Amino acid sequence: MTLTVVNPATEEPIVALAQAGEAETDEAVARAKAAFPAWRDLAPQDRAGRLRALAELVEEHLEELARIESENVGKPIAGARGEVGMVAQVFHYYAGAVDKHLGETIPAAGGVAATFREALGVVGLIVPWNFPLNIASWKLGPALACGNTVVLKPAELTPLSALRLAELALEAGIPEGVLNVVVGPGSVVGQRLVEHPDVAKIAFTGSTEVGRQVMRGAAAQIKRVTLELGGKSANVIFEDADLERAAGAAPYAVFDNAGQDCCARSRILVQSSVYDRFVELLVEATRRVKVGDPAEEITEMGPLISSAHRETVSSFIEGEPLFRGEAPGGPGYWFPCTLVEATNDDRVAREEVFGPVAAVIPFSDEAEAIGIANDTPYGLSGSIWTRDGARALRVSRALETGVISVNSNSSVRVQTPFGGFKQSGLGRELGMQALDGYSEVKTVFFSTES
Repeated sequence: MTLTVVNPATEEPIVALAQAGEAETDEAVARAKAAFPAWRDLAPQDRAGRLRALAELVEEHLEELARIESENVGKPIAGARGEVGMVAQVFHYYAGAVDKHLGETIPAAGGVAATFREALGVVGLIVPWNFPLNIASWKLGPALACGNTVVLKPAELTPLSALRLAELALEAGIPEGVLNVVVGPGSVVGQRLVEHPDVAKIAFTGSTEVGRQVMRGAAAQIKRVTLELGGKSANVIFEDADLERAAGAAPYAVFDNAGQDCCARSRILVQSSVYDRFVELLVEATRRVKVGDPAEEITEMGPLISSAHRETVSSFIEGEPLFRGEAPGGPGYWFPCTLVEATNDDRVAREEVFGPVAAVIPFSDEAEAIGIANDTPYGLSGSIWTRDGARALRVSRALETGVISVNSNSSVRVQTPFGGFKQSGLGRELGMQALDGYSEVKTVFFSTES
């Protein structure tokens, strides 16, 4: 069977690929298993050198990879370049981390104990279509740095950058079998990776519902899992905030990547005393978002990923929105930037839209803001806008979410851990903490008794 990859901005096919099934998945796992001992036992400086070489090749091919990502996902080219730049940073970071993920020596009665960080073996990496190469690197970097081999399953809609990265990995000196890419449906390839007895761990990014299925499947073998799932993050605007700055930044916290972002701050909570003024500024800022051809340098938002997804996003709009922007006509899965006045009980504020739709919700005081922000099954990201440092610290500690920014809407940095509370997932990606999820701790006791 073949899989046709489509450009969502034109609805035109890009390429047809062979689609893998269970047999091809098993072959990839077998290759990874055979390659594991040599990769695990490679001297740390050599493993680091291969990862550093891959980072340098990503930098050399940045424009090529950005064009692939832009065409396949519908990303604005400027944003795609930034994402590929981060991919190189991730591999540079974990190249430097290879010999810094350390064990301990622990005094004990009658001797001394030492702990060692041991690679898991074959790891299955299942990545989504919204940030295909970026999220793949978040998993590949620590997995390979720890000495594991991997089978990477990109989303069916967006496999092209992963396939090109695998070619660059071979060019960088990463041995054949260490990084394997299998293109096929999640219900077949993903499920087989979850069930396969030779896969020691699954790292999955995607919806909370599919995350539950992964967790259930992994439970049969007590397989390790890292899950980065859905979000419904709050952007909390207090009355003492710099309203112009907060309103100017808010659209890009929702509409970046056409809202197809688990970190999207799609609930904008605004203190009632400044609600009208902030909404006025927010509408002005949203009106300025440039929606159009992803290949154009000035474009800030492209299309949604598919026609089916556009229908899902449309289903969240009931009645007249607070603001509805413009989007291109003709071919392409376009959807305009949309602002909706809501309460936290409305569907648009409860469920993950995964599109360019923001719910604007008033609150009276700090306690109510915290209550509304936490009244969700998710807890991935969020922002707080205030000039009061004590309030910023109080509210940051009170919010039930994994990544919070104060007077900023950024969520992701290579050096800092990323992950969620509640139904937004398990484990952490990025930073040194990610290495813990791709290794086991072994304790060895040495007796000193004569």
